[in-house]
Amino acid sequence: MTRVIRVLVAKPGLDGHDRGAKVVARALRDAGMEVIYTGLHATPEEIAEAAVQEDVDVVGLSILSGAHRTLVPKVVELVKKKGKEDVIFVAGGIIPEDDIPFLQEHGVSGVFGPGTPLEDIATFIRSHVSAARG
Repeated sequence: MTRVIRVLVAKPGLDGHDRGAKVVARALRDAGMEVIYTGLHATPEEIAEAAVQEDVDVVGLSILSGAHRTLVPKVVELVKKKGKEDVIFVAGGIIPEDDIPFLQEHGVSGVFGPGTPLEDIATFIRSHVSAARG
């Protein structure tokens, strides 16, 4: 039997709006994934610790504050420092197109903006986790 995909959905930084993160978390759960939500105002250190403790396959970061160029690389770095080299990182929220290559260079596999069909996110995660698992 294949292990269920485990996804950590996190809201790093001071952004206080989490409706989108909750919608995505529910959609992924409905798609058969196990979802852990950190809640608002998680620090990069808290997110990395949760990723390790929960043994997740995917870390999804929802950022609306504009701090994605600082927070996302920090989370990726801390998760990898803790020995979780096989985690897939995705990001969503208000992220300018011009910043997507920067995030990809820092370990993010997929970036999903407002209006992305929820099934597209689930399909992306499934395909990338399957590839990572071999």
